[in-house]
Amino acid sequence: MQLDELAKRIASHGLCAAQFAAIKSIPGFESDAGRVSPGLATYAREAFRAEGVSIAVLGCYINLGTPDEADARFQMGRFKEYLRHARDFGCGMVGTETGSVLANFAFHPDNHGEAAFQRVLGRMRELVGEAEKFGVFVGVEGVTSYVVNSPRRIRRLLDEVGSNNLQVIFDPVNLVNAENYRDQDAIIKEAFALFGDRMAAFHAKDFIITPEGAYRQVAAGTAGGLLNYPLFFKLAKAQKPFANVLLEDTQPDTLAQTVAFVKAVWEKA
Repeated sequence: MQLDELAKRIASHGLCAAQFAAIKSIPGFESDAGRVSPGLATYAREAFRAEGVSIAVLGCYINLGTPDEADARFQMGRFKEYLRHARDFGCGMVGTETGSVLANFAFHPDNHGEAAFQRVLGRMRELVGEAEKFGVFVGVEGVTSYVVNSPRRIRRLLDEVGSNNLQVIFDPVNLVNAENYRDQDAIIKEAFALFGDRMAAFHAKDFIITPEGAYRQVAAGTAGGLLNYPLFFKLAKAQKPFANVLLEDTQPDTLAQTVAFVKAVWEKA
């Protein structure tokens, strides 16, 4: 699908912003460092802008937790490339999670250890230093199975990096799992208390617990979804009015339902 057609489809659902990942949005685009140019960025920006859609976040999700230094250098090179061109995309933020000690991003107990945190911290400082040069932001997401996995670890990362060029893409579904989902209200409130002022954008999806007790992420508005959206959006709307709310885990056949659900809950919040 060409970018102009993609932008038209996004706009047709009444959406005004998107998270853009070139390798997912441009047919045949390779993820190697050195592929992005001002021309490519301008093309994407103008294709979206023609349909009234802005690029809110550039997605370049890399594994900052890997112990493979050569692989980390390659991935960080890609991320820095997006930071350098973010303004050409009409965007001020490049987003990532923190990843795992395993190359496939899978959970490992060492993810929650101090060595993994220090590895991520050093690499994040380097990326934020690059962001500062270009007046843009690194947006970080916490995920329960990754190195930065809780509101407190997110707050610690913000403090130890020590730069306002590190901001948070807040996704409460990423911070709950089959073990702690019953505590979601406390987790959401804690996140807003600890770093609500550093939340630059929100992700909106949901989760269910299967009859077998497994945790599964689903689109917002899915029947049986368990996220406390009224609480999430009440706090989000109070803390960051007009912030971008970006949909995840959506499918074309249910997107209209998802959009209607999210808009309705936001308006009531």
